[in-house]
Amino acid sequence: MNDILPDIPRLYTALAEWLACIVFILVLKRRLSGWKLVAFSGAALVVQSVFLVATKDLPIVFWIPCMIIAIGLIFIHIYTCCAVTALEAGYYTVRAFVAAELIASLEWQVNFFFMNERNSDLAVELLLLVSVYGISFLLYWLLERRHILVEGKLNIRQRELWSTVLIGAAVFGISNLSFVTAHTPFSGQYTKEIINIRTLVDLGGFTILFAYHILLKELRISHELKAVQYILQNQYIQYQQSKESIEMINYKYHDLKNQIIALRAEEDPDKRNAYLTQIENEIKHYEAQNRTGHHVLDTLLASKHMYGMKYGITFTCVADGSLLSGMDVIDICTIFGNALDNAIEYEQQIEDEEKRLIHVSLFAQKGFMMIRFENYYEGELQLEEGLPASTKQDAYHHGYGLKSIRYAVQKYGGVVHVTQKDNWFELQILMPLLNSKEEK
Repeated sequence: MNDILPDIPRLYTALAEWLACIVFILVLKRRLSGWKLVAFSGAALVVQSVFLVATKDLPIVFWIPCMIIAIGLIFIHIYTCCAVTALEAGYYTVRAFVAAELIASLEWQVNFFFMNERNSDLAVELLLLVSVYGISFLLYWLLERRHILVEGKLNIRQRELWSTVLIGAAVFGISNLSFVTAHTPFSGQYTKEIINIRTLVDLGGFTILFAYHILLKELRISHELKAVQYILQNQYIQYQQSKESIEMINYKYHDLKNQIIALRAEEDPDKRNAYLTQIENEIKHYEAQNRTGHHVLDTLLASKHMYGMKYGITFTCVADGSLLSGMDVIDICTIFGNALDNAIEYEQQIEDEEKRLIHVSLFAQKGFMMIRFENYYEGELQLEEGLPASTKQDAYHHGYGLKSIRYAVQKYGGVVHVTQKDNWFELQILMPLLNSKEEK
């Protein structure tokens, strides 16, 4: 069969596989950059080319093992250069391999059409190679760039990876079946027929994998939006419950004050006053102490303050709540509720009670509104996509608190920034002022 239809030159295949890797390196978040990226990618091209060319004349029994090794080299290239998990690297490896097979097959089909029964012209052959590869991989890069998640990883799971591997293996097997044997219902016997089968099967497999990728992306986005909406609703429900509880506490507080006034008229005033003073000091903890100028913010701050008191957390706040007058109640609950919940959850783990500190500030500055959450922090901060990495075992279903904060802030044209300074964790939110109030 090879006498009738020469196979694609191994060097062309290696170049196609390398360029497919480069496409994903350009669209994914990179682990390497600068000269390290250039050096490693250059070495990857050399290794891929040398390996495929060196194994060209091996017996057919070694064909599949050699292709597995070639795919492994693609995996190493993507995993080393891109900031992805091993499962995600495996997923992108299969997609890159199928794309490389399609473009290499397409180029060789075009080459065969123009060069068939003609004397070999190296200049024309290289021109066809550069043209077909250049246009095809440019279109592939544009296509991938539009459908790669920017704000988060795809979070590929084992089941999804194996589905992708099975699709890729089926496509590769059927597209190359005619080069192994012509005695099957799916094999071709004539040159053009074989070329068409390979290119069309690769195109079908590429389309299936791309459609599967879009489906996975939409499922991830849908899952994240549902989780964010759940948090929004939960925060609003929590606000309503907290408001009712605090109102009851305030009623009780005023009742006790009236009782104290009456008890002061009793005999033995010194002892009675000392006792009543003690009661007053105790019940002051349950009064809504924050007066920011926004009743929703007052309720949330008072609720979180009282909850933190149970764990010995010192809570301070300096906030101009009137700046929030143009913000939706649900968004206020989302931002302040999630930020304080995360801070309180972390401070509970601090052994030294004197270090359990949380500070909130809200102020206007040069036409912008600054919201800052600070809490005592021990250890090194690890960031993913600009947000702290989840420390929970099931990271896929956690970490939506900060994502929901960013989601709410972006609605108002704001940005979220996370930093660590010495032993302090800072969550900073910067948004344009929502009303006509200017900083004085």
